[in-house]
Amino acid sequence: MRELLRLARQLRCDSPDPRETFVHRLRVGTMVAVFILIVILLR
Repeated sequence: MRELLRLARQLRCDSPDPRETFVHRLRVGTMVAVFILIVILLR
């Protein structure tokens, strides 16, 4: 659990620019979706 919290802190985007925050969230979401797809395909 602590490792997940540490990872979440590293992925956090504290930029005041809404565009930069959106792009960051889009990248993280895409990475998570690709990871899930790989896990499903490897089953």
